[in-house]
Amino acid sequence: MAGNPMVTGRQPVGIRVGRRRAEENGEPGGAAGRRTPEGSLLRSMFRRLALAAIAPAAAVLFFASPAQAATPVTTMQADIAKLTNVQRKSHGCGAVTVDAKITKAARAHSAWMAKTGAFSHSGSGGSTFSTRLKAAGYKKPGGENIAWGYRSANEVVQGWMKSPGHRANILNCKFKTVGVGAAYSANGTTYFTQDFGF
Repeated sequence: MAGNPMVTGRQPVGIRVGRRRAEENGEPGGAAGRRTPEGSLLRSMFRRLALAAIAPAAAVLFFASPAQAATPVTTMQADIAKLTNVQRKSHGCGAVTVDAKITKAARAHSAWMAKTGAFSHSGSGGSTFSTRLKAAGYKKPGGENIAWGYRSANEVVQGWMKSPGHRANILNCKFKTVGVGAAYSANGTTYFTQDFGF
């Protein structure tokens, strides 16, 4: 289920696509946590069809294929950072550099979402992306994108680029640094966090 962007300061706007889901947050705050679906195939199909009826112009259905071999999270994290810079360059922004402190915070948040099944910008203990980055030692947090269910770096970056709020974070030319975290849940679902800094 992809592209459920949340831009702080505005009402949440949602689009779900297939099994993928993504969120972004440019400032502290956002919607309450969500649980990922673990229900039956029939319930999953019903949700997909109901959503397609609600937002036909905004959604394209993607049906999941059988599980593929897991890509190492460090490979996905590096690929997401590279693909983010490809997008930034093609839209006139300078490259963001990978920051170890931001990466540490992003990895921890992805691991927390994978462990708990929660999909939210609010993390462990009610933390926000801003408090997580500052706790990791990074002083100028900028924004956050999160997603779950994508199988590759390319899929998640393309999903974010199709969502106005995520796209705005990726193409914010004022951002100078990035950190990406990816983690697998026990059932193999991947959770992603992309944090930016000034």
